[in-house]
Amino acid sequence: MTPGKKLQGLVAAAITPMTPDGQINLSVIHQYVDYLVSEQKVKNVFDGEGLSLNIQERKQLAEEWMRQGKDKLDHVIIHVGALSLPESQELAKHAAAIGASGIAVIAPSFFKPTNKDELIAFLQKVASEAPVVPFYYYHIPPLTGVKIRVEELLDGIKEQIPTFQGVKFSDTDLLDLAQCINKNEREEFVFLYGVDEQLLSALAIGADGAVGSTYNYLGQKTNLMLQAFAKPDLALARKYQFLTGEFLSYVIKLGFGVAQTKAVMTFVSGIPMGPPRLPLVDASEEFIVKAKAKLDSIVWPDGD
Repeated sequence: MTPGKKLQGLVAAAITPMTPDGQINLSVIHQYVDYLVSEQKVKNVFDGEGLSLNIQERKQLAEEWMRQGKDKLDHVIIHVGALSLPESQELAKHAAAIGASGIAVIAPSFFKPTNKDELIAFLQKVASEAPVVPFYYYHIPPLTGVKIRVEELLDGIKEQIPTFQGVKFSDTDLLDLAQCINKNEREEFVFLYGVDEQLLSALAIGADGAVGSTYNYLGQKTNLMLQAFAKPDLALARKYQFLTGEFLSYVIKLGFGVAQTKAVMTFVSGIPMGPPRLPLVDASEEFIVKAKAKLDSIVWPDGD
């Protein structure tokens, strides 16, 4: 890890490798880390699939990411969100104990907070269990159903959560994101965008980077888009974004979720990611064949 380094650029929303019988497969995490760093040029990880795992599995997975990421990754952000406040607090305390670069929390999605104060109260109780660990709110209304605007959430949040560092913003409401960034004049907070096919739009209004599953296997291409945007060569940046969008549009029409993401990562990286947990079911062979053919057919601007 790199203490004090700002979290920016690309962050891989990590897949949880599993064995064919659905147990977490810690043995491939070292290979996974090396692949992200050497092949995709991605040195930040946000651990995923936690809500399909039990508490002990989540702790074991976090420990393995920390162990294998030492001296290789810049940041390992541990997602500690849960439906139960005590479980989330336990995971936050554990993440602090193992030296995580940061923790992130999703809003509870069964018994939901209905306003800003209720949500902040929940987040504060979790953050307080890791009082020196940078804290990020994971905003994803399409999954949680919690539609409290982040712009509203940010007002006075540092006073209630001193470790608050920023937001993983996984929503298409770019107006809300823009208002957040506009109010962040002192660059106190980090905003990482989580809708991969719209990243270039988010960069244009000031996002610091992105957290997404496609950066597991298209990280190198997306880094080239970031470089083009920074030059600025917007025409080239758009080419990369359009081609990423072409692939995602194609697989979304086939049916694209956690299982299909695992399948794509497996055939691109060669690392067995295994199946998802029920109620999700494994990707079909037809999907794998079609997705691989589509990805192989794309001609990227860098010629690879």
